[in-house]
Amino acid sequence: MINRAALILKYKKPAVEWINSSDPVVDDPGISMESVNKDNTVYLIREEDAESQEHIDKWLKLNYEELFESELDSWYTDEDLWPKNRSLKLFKEWFEIEYFTLLHDTASEQIEDDEADPGATVH
Repeated sequence: MINRAALILKYKKPAVEWINSSDPVVDDPGISMESVNKDNTVYLIREEDAESQEHIDKWLKLNYEELFESELDSWYTDEDLWPKNRSLKLFKEWFEIEYFTLLHDTASEQIEDDEADPGATVH
């Protein structure tokens, strides 16, 4: 068991509509709800930040902007394509939040940060 909780953002219809309407490739048939929610990013947070829905709500209020921008950037790096008013309300309209508090690390290797110096270990 590790001392983290996990958040996964599931895309809702308005987010998928934004992805498709912002796509610079006009002849693309578009992204479906099923395909966009097939392989999601997992965000690890402190275990205590996910002890209850109240804790999640508090954490989300403080961190939704970073999550929102991370998800937008994974689709389009051109920030001019991003919605201008990235409020918590819009975030909740675009994403369903799933969270998990029991994480069991079954790997024997140390967890490493791919963006840190080679060989750096996450503590």
